[in-house]
Amino acid sequence: MKKIALGVLMFTISFTASAQQEDVKMIKSIFDTELTQGQSYEMLDYLTNSIGARLSGSPQAAAAVEWSKQVMESYGFDRVYLQEVMVPHWIRGEREQARVLNSPKHGRVELNVRALGNSVGTGSDGVLAEVIEVKAISELEKLGKKALENKIVFFNRPMDQTKITTFSAYGGAVDQRVFGASEAAKYGAKAVIVRSVGTVADDYPHTGTLIYDEKQPKIPAVAVSVKDADVLTEILKDTPQVQLYIETHCEMLPDVLSYNVIGELTGSEKPDEIIVISGHLDSWDLGTGAHDDGAGCVQAIEGLRIFKELGYKPKRTIRAVMYMNEENGLRGGKKYAEVAKEKGENHIAALESDSGGFSPRGFRMTGNDNDLKKVRSWQPLFEPYGIYDFDKPGGGADIGPLEDQGTLLIGLMPDSQRYFAYHHTDNDTFDKVNKRELELGAAGMAALVYMIDKYGL
Repeated sequence: MKKIALGVLMFTISFTASAQQEDVKMIKSIFDTELTQGQSYEMLDYLTNSIGARLSGSPQAAAAVEWSKQVMESYGFDRVYLQEVMVPHWIRGEREQARVLNSPKHGRVELNVRALGNSVGTGSDGVLAEVIEVKAISELEKLGKKALENKIVFFNRPMDQTKITTFSAYGGAVDQRVFGASEAAKYGAKAVIVRSVGTVADDYPHTGTLIYDEKQPKIPAVAVSVKDADVLTEILKDTPQVQLYIETHCEMLPDVLSYNVIGELTGSEKPDEIIVISGHLDSWDLGTGAHDDGAGCVQAIEGLRIFKELGYKPKRTIRAVMYMNEENGLRGGKKYAEVAKEKGENHIAALESDSGGFSPRGFRMTGNDNDLKKVRSWQPLFEPYGIYDFDKPGGGADIGPLEDQGTLLIGLMPDSQRYFAYHHTDNDTFDKVNKRELELGAAGMAALVYMIDKYGL
C-alpha cells in the first residue's frame, strides 16, 4: 500500500514538473513571437494616425468599429461580430476660452482650458464672474450660498505626488472633476473651473467626464492646465475678487447607434466557458487616444492573433472585446454584460487593458478567494518578464458590470509613472508609445489568458 502511495506521489510530482515546463515553454513562445513578429504597434499606428480621436458618436468612432472588425476578420478568428449599443454624442465645438480680466499686477491673462466631457456650453455670451477657490468639495457647504451664488468655483486640489502608484493619486483628486459642477450648482454657482488631474505641471488641460446630478442646474465646467491652475492661484492671492471669463461651445446631441466589436476563438473542449481580453475603442477628442485606450485594444486583438500564429487551440472560448463609450458613459461595458446575462453566458474571467501601453508590472484582480489564489500561484512564471505584482485588487471599468455574474475581473497593471502626463490630453498620441513596452503588455495578457484557458478557474 505504501509503495502504491509513493508511486502516485512520484507520478504527481513528475506530472506537475512536466506541466510547468510546458507552461514555461509556451509563455516564452508567446513573448518571443510578440517581440519578434508582433503587429500591435503597427495596428496602433493605423488606429491613431489614420483614424485618430474616436469620441463616441463621431465619424472616427464609426471608422474604428469598421477597422477593428476588418482587422480581426483578416486574422482569421473563428467569429467576428458587432454588438449594437446606443451611445451619447457629445461635441466640443469651437475652441474654449478663459481669461482673467482685472488683475492689477498680472493684467489680462489667458488660461489654457478644455471643456469637461458631457458639460453644457456657455454659448457665445460666455460666463463672467468672480472666482472662489476651494481645495475640496466639502468646502462648498462651509462657504454656503451667500459666498458662492453667481460665482465661478475653482476646484484646485492637486494629485498627491507622494503616492508612488499614480492611480491612487488620481482617485484622490478626480471627484472634483466628476461631481464638482453639480455640487457647486447646489449653491448657485454659475460655472466651475477644475485643476487638471495630472502629474506634470505643463500647459495641457486634461479633459474627462463629469456627471451631472439631474436634480441640480447644469452649469458649464472646464479643466485648466496644471501650470495655469498655479497661475490662477497666484493671481487670486494678489486680487481676491478677480473676474474670470469662460466661453465654451460644447453640447450634447441625441444618442447615436454604435457597436462593441467582438472577435472570438471558439473553445475546443469547453466552449461555453468564456475568457474575455479587452480594451475600449472610443477615446476623448483630444490627442488620438494612443494610451487611452488604443493600446488596450490592439493588445487584446494581438492576444488572439498570437494564439493563431502559434497554432494554439484553446480549450475555452476566448473573446477579444472592443467596448464603445467607456469615456463618457460606459454604455458598451454595460451592454456587453447585459447581453451576456440575457444569454446565460458563463464568463469565467475578464481581462482589461486600460492603463496605458507601458511596461507591464502585474495584474490587479477582484474575485473569489479560490480564483485569486490559483492565479497568484502562477506569478513565478511571469517574473522573468518583469511581471511580478499579483496582489492588488482591481479590474477595469468596462468589465466591472460582469462582477455580479461571478466573473474574475483582471486589469493589466503597467508602470504608472507617465500615464497621467498624457491622460485625456492633446498629448496622448502615438509617438508617446514605446513599441517594446506595448508588446510586452500584449504578450503578458496573452500568457495569462493561456494559463486560465489551460487550467480553468
